[in-house]
Amino acid sequence: MDALPIARLQFATTTSFHFLFVLLTLGLVTLVAVMQTRSAFGGKPELTRMTRFWGKLYVINYALGIVTGIVMEFQFGLTWTGLSAVAGDVFGAPLAIETLVAFFAESTFLGLWIFGFSKLNKWVHLTLIWLVTLTAYASALFIMVANSFLQNPVGTHVENGVLKLDDFGALFTNPALTMSLPHVLSAALMTGGFFVVGVSAYHFIKRTKEIEFFRRSMRIGVLTSLVGSTLVIGFGFGQFGPLGDYHPGKLETPEPLVGAPLGFMIQIGFIAFLASILGTLLLFRNWITKVRPLLYVMVLAIPLPFIAAISGWLVREIGRQPWLIRGRLTTADAVASIPAGQILFSFIAFTLLFLVLAIADWVLMSRVAKRGPDPVEEAAAPRPELPVLSGV
Repeated sequence: MDALPIARLQFATTTSFHFLFVLLTLGLVTLVAVMQTRSAFGGKPELTRMTRFWGKLYVINYALGIVTGIVMEFQFGLTWTGLSAVAGDVFGAPLAIETLVAFFAESTFLGLWIFGFSKLNKWVHLTLIWLVTLTAYASALFIMVANSFLQNPVGTHVENGVLKLDDFGALFTNPALTMSLPHVLSAALMTGGFFVVGVSAYHFIKRTKEIEFFRRSMRIGVLTSLVGSTLVIGFGFGQFGPLGDYHPGKLETPEPLVGAPLGFMIQIGFIAFLASILGTLLLFRNWITKVRPLLYVMVLAIPLPFIAAISGWLVREIGRQPWLIRGRLTTADAVASIPAGQILFSFIAFTLLFLVLAIADWVLMSRVAKRGPDPVEEAAAPRPELPVLSGV
């Protein structure tokens, strides 16, 4: 039994699962921050209720996403010891900073935001959600810095077989980062927008009485989807330009599988873009909630951004093969020297755990999403309890 394909499959599975959580987290937190901002500046009461409702869904996804991230980190020490030995001093720096940002700053601000409803001054509370948003984006930045280093190991030199960092700033100007980071952030906006639109459409299908609530939510979701899909296409093709991370051999990798997800990603991206344009036109004509077949399509379209994102990740990662660090370390040399059976066991264990977490996330979010927002009188009253727990 060969350990390498099992190790690669384990990495692909764990990072793909975690990436799905991250996409929705980044998208939803941005939308929640926008909703709360409009509410704080004298918006209608529905905006406050929207902040609470979509905030619950965000917190659920964030909490379970953190768990998947912790599990994912174990595989670097268990399976990819060669990476740590050759590039630990470089690759580990942005990951360590990301951990401090994500687990300390972001989690602290989020905790204050959750427990601060109806307790903190509204401007302090608003500041907290924007701090949560900014630290979430900072976390994405450092993760992409680390990944871009694997694509293009800039600012380093080799000393006794180990990569040493010469210029920390070069990691942030890496051509593999300049277009890929906004591409990921745009994909997150599109994902959050499609999610909000799909959930809102579900309630219109069920003939909800919360017409104004979900009409406003759908409006924000549609416009966010349009912005996200437009940017994701632009930054996607930008990666093949002079500022991108395209390498002549990327699409000619020994693994021909890379062409299929690339084509799939491009097709879904354009479908999402056209759907967002159509949704925007129908929105301003006030037809979007009246065409029932379209509402069903909106619900079914929720997974599309996730599928496109995973396809793009496969292109980025498989296209680098056979290198783990392009030109410096092959994937075969980076895998740990342990029996294939042990790697297989950890792969099965991680996969089962991730499946449990994914199912838990789906069940909890579906329950809260289907139930809808709290009644007006309940949302207006002080609530000392954790908002997300009241909806689970």
